[in-house]
Amino acid sequence: MTKDNSKQLVPSSNEHGMDLKGTFIAVMLLGIFILVSWFGIYALFLSR
Repeated sequence: MTKDNSKQLVPSSNEHGMDLKGTFIAVMLLGIFILVSWFGIYALFLSR
């Protein structure tokens, strides 16, 4: 019979425990920029 090799490749804890604070902050800043731009353009549209 063949030897059962039950060891599976388990990702290291660094891959699942990545620090995504910087990504979250960048996405939030981009979202705020888009919202501010949209409301600014909408206010400009209403004022004309």
